[in-house]
Amino acid sequence: MAKFQAPKGTHDVYPGARKWHENTALWNRLETIFRELAALHGYQEVRTPVIEPTGLFTRAVGEGTDIVSKEMYTFESKGGDSLTLRPEGTAPALRAYIENSIYAEGGVAKLFYIGPIFRYERPQEGRFRQHTQFGIEALGSRDPRIDAEVVWLALSIYRRLGLDRLVTKVNSVGCPNCRPAYRDALVEFARPFVGQMSADNQRRFNENPLRMLDSKDPGDQKLLEGAPSYIDYICDECRTHFEAFKANLTALGAQYEIDSRLVRGFDYYTKTAFEIQSPDLGAQSTLCGGGRYDGLVEELGGPSTPGIGFGLGIERVLIALEKLNRRPDTAPPLTAFIVTLGENAASQGLALLTRLREAGIAADMDYAGRSMKAQMRAAGKSAAPYALIVGDDELASGDVVVKTMATGEQTKATLDEFIAKTIGQE
Repeated sequence: MAKFQAPKGTHDVYPGARKWHENTALWNRLETIFRELAALHGYQEVRTPVIEPTGLFTRAVGEGTDIVSKEMYTFESKGGDSLTLRPEGTAPALRAYIENSIYAEGGVAKLFYIGPIFRYERPQEGRFRQHTQFGIEALGSRDPRIDAEVVWLALSIYRRLGLDRLVTKVNSVGCPNCRPAYRDALVEFARPFVGQMSADNQRRFNENPLRMLDSKDPGDQKLLEGAPSYIDYICDECRTHFEAFKANLTALGAQYEIDSRLVRGFDYYTKTAFEIQSPDLGAQSTLCGGGRYDGLVEELGGPSTPGIGFGLGIERVLIALEKLNRRPDTAPPLTAFIVTLGENAASQGLALLTRLREAGIAADMDYAGRSMKAQMRAAGKSAAPYALIVGDDELASGDVVVKTMATGEQTKATLDEFIAKTIGQE
């Protein structure tokens, strides 16, 4: 019989997994933290399809980017449409913003999403062909204060998780008015040694020179060490915005470094670009990246609307936490496990279990007809704080034996007393 495995570059997330980035309880905890902090900052959830029209990404991300040219999962539907598994989260969120006229409500639309992202690339630690991303998009403001808020929200997530060895890098990538001058300067700088660069960067030199700075090839990076600084070429408007953005970060107490070669991997960025990195991740050090995209909504057919956002990978966060041995607190999946002695108690166990659940107490029991010893092992494995032991004597008296699993202490109580006490402790 054939034995199937998850496709290369993907992984399962399941209860009790030893690897933190595969552990359901830890994923749930991170998602709860994301949702709580997003709500504190006024963001509301948007959910978009996993598949989108291919043109959405070629137009938004840019045909000269590695994502579009090499990494997208694209296929033709039975109806002849070109569809793509989403390789990033911003374009789908903006497509939903435009299609559903969210902009008509006025003001700043603050959206967040949690969902899978697909890219065909060489799998390695912290980089998967399917990973899950948490992202936020703030649409409708050009104010540099919201740029600082977006960075601060990302940092708040990591602080909440106990990740403090972080480096925040910021840059200004200009705007359509000042970008051509920098592009020309970069081309002139790279022209003498373009033949020494990687095949990818030679292609980028002709198609999209700014993408040369995004190369991860060590040889390319060395050749480009003396490249012109983007910041030296930005216009007065972009410079004013960048200075105000930095001033707001400083006012918040956020430490940062200016990285004049930071361009990110998408064509749609304008003005602010930033990354948050962890030295504990090695080569794949980027935990979060984002920036401003003031012309993207209009490029996708919507009204002129400025925006800024970021995306972070859940797997990378969990890998960093595991390396630092900073496991997020997770509640046990169960509060109580019912252990029954004898057929009569076993037949009554489900009714007791239902009463617990209807009172809002997570509970379970053995369904395999095993011995008390085996049931107690199952109770221990469930991580429930309490085992409720029920036999014929307990059925006659209306009590249950409450065993505190951490200490082994046993007391007797009615089920109603146990429910009242447990709910009072929550």
